[in-house]
Amino acid sequence: MPKKMTRQSAPDYSRETLYQARGLGPVAGVDEAGRGPLAGPVVVAACILNPDAIPEGLNDSKKLTSTRRAILFDRIRATSQSAIVIVSARVIDETNIRAATLKGMVEAVHALPVKPGAALVDGRDWPNMPCVGEAVIKGDALSLSIAAASILAKVTRDRLMNQANTFWPGYGFDKHAGYGTAAHLDALAKHGPTPIHRMSFAPLKS
Repeated sequence: MPKKMTRQSAPDYSRETLYQARGLGPVAGVDEAGRGPLAGPVVVAACILNPDAIPEGLNDSKKLTSTRRAILFDRIRATSQSAIVIVSARVIDETNIRAATLKGMVEAVHALPVKPGAALVDGRDWPNMPCVGEAVIKGDALSLSIAAASILAKVTRDRLMNQANTFWPGYGFDKHAGYGTAAHLDALAKHGPTPIHRMSFAPLKS
């Protein structure tokens, strides 16, 4: 009988090891946070882990508590080479969210202090990277490097939205991070959009 396929329970370093075995290291993981919200930037991070000092507990940022993400954020920054790029709502509106995200991914890889030999990008799309690599669907649950990038992007974006809440306290940005919750839509109906709202997104564009 054929072996039953089982889901990988946690991200690992196997993809990175394969590229390194081909002489293509270092390997960068790339991920974003904030493609779907009605407000705020999309934040992209690229991360090259030190294989001898990978922080314990790396995982898809959505599977971690905010406290755990914050702890891992500091550990990743202390032990890895990383870069974080913030793509504003204005740029998203001028292009589109897909193009803005791919642009941010390329910029994040270029901003790394060490040039990677390969990149692992979360999702289906492969940007015009300056190195070889691959797009990995659900990569933040499969690759430790992508998981690390997802944590860097998520924590940075949440902090930016908390700051936005101090400028526009009537919208609840610290609670919904710009996503289209009922409370957010009610605030938009009462107060109208802010400068960080994505006017190309429904229902704002109507």
